[in-house]
Amino acid sequence: MSFISAIVLGLVQGIAEFLPISSSGHLSVLQNFFNMSTAEEGHLFFDVLLHLGTLISVCVVYRRDIAAIIIDSIDCVRGIGHPQPGGPKHYPGARLLIMMVFATLPLVFILPIKKYIDALYYNTWFIGAAFLVTGLVLFASDRLKNGRGNEKTMSVGGALVIGVAQALATVPGLSRSGMTISAGVATGLDREFAAKFSFLISIPAILGANILSLFDAISEGIDTTLLPAYFVGMLVAMVSGYFAVSLVRLICRKGQFGKFAYYCWAAGALTLILSIIL
Repeated sequence: MSFISAIVLGLVQGIAEFLPISSSGHLSVLQNFFNMSTAEEGHLFFDVLLHLGTLISVCVVYRRDIAAIIIDSIDCVRGIGHPQPGGPKHYPGARLLIMMVFATLPLVFILPIKKYIDALYYNTWFIGAAFLVTGLVLFASDRLKNGRGNEKTMSVGGALVIGVAQALATVPGLSRSGMTISAGVATGLDREFAAKFSFLISIPAILGANILSLFDAISEGIDTTLLPAYFVGMLVAMVSGYFAVSLVRLICRKGQFGKFAYYCWAAGALTLILSIIL
């Protein structure tokens, strides 16, 4: 793998992982049509590092929220069985953690069918159609009424709906952020909080997938001569991911999320055209 390939793939991963345009779909298009090296071609450890880079970017952007979740959860555990003067104390960070757990649970049901989902990465017809579906979801999302839900008021049912959307988005071409943020708004969440919740639940999702992939990467073997290129790609994914998360937060705040629908429709149409002529 060349440094140029590592940089391009890192840029695509960082931007497309968080913008509602499907990183998996874009990486699959690069592999299938332009023969760029990816995890499926003996670079599984590189794939692990790319996702680690995007994971770090989310943690940096939401570092204060993550700290609040940890502190609140510890305080909540300590406060169990010890009534506080003035009535029960509320722990919004701990409640947010519980909602994140429920939103992550549907991913467990993906594990038995993971090999079938992985096979879709080679089906450019499916990827093209999935891009089009992502566009429809984003277009509809902007037309939903903005809710007021947040970590204090969201329900377990709403968290599970968002989790199902995240599970569906494991197929290439469906955007994880697009599906989960749209599902959050549909369940009555404030758009900006829906974006934050979407990115926070990406942490256990990416971390879990990375742990599973790391074992496969170790058994496959790691070419140490390619480590410099791998780490450059990881750095690019981390930096571009940071700016992508910040951009999505701004777009959600302004209620212009659906503008990405037109890009997804164009990407889907181009993928289907390339499937015909190549």
